[in-house]
Amino acid sequence: MRTFILGAAVALATAFGALVSPGTAAAADKTFIVVTSDDPQTQAMAMILGHQAVGHGAEVRVLLCGPGGDMALKGAEMPTLKGPDATPQQLLAGLVKKGATAEVCGIYLPNSTHTAEDLIEGVSPVKPPVIGEYMAQPDVRYFTF
Repeated sequence: MRTFILGAAVALATAFGALVSPGTAAAADKTFIVVTSDDPQTQAMAMILGHQAVGHGAEVRVLLCGPGGDMALKGAEMPTLKGPDATPQQLLAGLVKKGATAEVCGIYLPNSTHTAEDLIEGVSPVKPPVIGEYMAQPDVRYFTF
């Protein structure tokens, strides 16, 4: 299963690179990344691709749901991964510093023991109607991890 996920992430990275090549990306491009996985490598790859999209001028929005939401919790214990030499949370924080919007699903906090105060700086809860409206926009590229 882990091999499949990693293979899928590599395939997505390749496809994603073609979608946001310097010759085709415009500042108006919108990239929506949804992370539900609890796998640190999958989470990190999603954030790495977000960094790549921002670097090519895309507006990036990250939605963290279920186990993916845990990466936004203060004090979350995560491994430092080889390659980026960072944890998924550090990659998320760096993405937010570059201007990305990062949110946890509207049902994440109410179905946990956490509150908005438990989220790292730059991450906030969002309501489903807001995300539904965003997803419906025709210029939004949608990726799930």
